[in-house]
Amino acid sequence: MATIAKIDSPWGSQSDREAKRNSKRQAVLDTAVRLFNAKGFQATSLDYVAQALSVTKPTIYHYFSNKDDILFECLRLGMRQIQSAIGEVQQSAATGRDRLEVFAVAYALTMTQEFGMCTIRTSDDQLSAKSRKEFRALKREIHESLQAIIEDGMKDGSLIEGDARLTAFTMAGAINWIGRWYRPDQSMSPDQVAQGVVSNLMTGLVAR
Repeated sequence: MATIAKIDSPWGSQSDREAKRNSKRQAVLDTAVRLFNAKGFQATSLDYVAQALSVTKPTIYHYFSNKDDILFECLRLGMRQIQSAIGEVQQSAATGRDRLEVFAVAYALTMTQEFGMCTIRTSDDQLSAKSRKEFRALKREIHESLQAIIEDGMKDGSLIEGDARLTAFTMAGAINWIGRWYRPDQSMSPDQVAQGVVSNLMTGLVAR
């Protein structure tokens, strides 16, 4: 069989094409999440997203089937950032108190970023039943991990004794609410917000 000489294809290599596709897909998500946070999910049509990207709406359908798919991926990315922080502290041999503080700061920082904000500013009732079930499972997993860290701190004496489940709900509620009130153009930086909120929360938890 004759060998076919390779030429420089105008389509590029398979890896190049995948990288470009992923880049364009991410651009859709970055644009959509900003609009969801600013205008609300219901008020943000795919026409708005396409217009902001200077493309046609059919172009978006090359990357996502519908608006629900886009919203779920935005929420999943926000959850993934929090899960990443959990993974880091679970590998640590530090006290429960120290692990809780590190995780809480990372969690709070996520709530100052677009995908983190979206998990709070958009009700999961907007999702399809299948996506909503998966999203809520991710939320439960994060809550259980937070509760486990708090329980560890109570056991090792670095945190005051109490109801770990209630403490986890209280801490998560306070941190999640950052996603509601934080604005990037305000005087405090994301780091200042995260450190300040977590410092206030830890004051009532640390064993003396």
